[in-house]
Amino acid sequence: MKTKILWITRTALFIALLIAAQALTVPLGNQFITGSAVNLILIIATMTCGLGSGVIVAGVSPVFAKIIGIGPLWTLIPFIMLGNIVLAVFWSLIGHFKWLREKEMAYPCALILAAFAKFIVLYIGVTRIALPLFTALPEPQAAAVSAMFSTPQLFTALIGGAFAAVILPMLKKAIR
Repeated sequence: MKTKILWITRTALFIALLIAAQALTVPLGNQFITGSAVNLILIIATMTCGLGSGVIVAGVSPVFAKIIGIGPLWTLIPFIMLGNIVLAVFWSLIGHFKWLREKEMAYPCALILAAFAKFIVLYIGVTRIALPLFTALPEPQAAAVSAMFSTPQLFTALIGGAFAAVILPMLKKAIR
């Protein structure tokens, strides 16, 4: 019971941190800062509280982004959720892989593979499925949204993952 309450509390704290990061970076108007911060929080939640926590934080992230005014169209949110969840799953699987941890390669491998996986999911999901099939945006707007969900997503996942790879060893040591 005590560990369940701790897990719920930590997950709630990561959601609060995520909302705060999104709200505080809105005035900066920079996708790279906001996206990198969000990815960092998703990864830290996943690697310190477990995959379940990471998946929950990943799932609510685009919903809260939309609510506070920085999220895209509602029709894109399921694809963004999926991209975030893929990031969390890859980090969890690769980051906890014993052989890679022993070689001190778990975080670098998770960083690269998870970032590319998220990028592919978002690129295909948003630019190839959601925009052409579920939205009726004029071409200039569709092009702008497509641009947001292409290579910038790869870079924000790499930046957030790089910060996570540096912070996680210190954070895990502090938690112990």
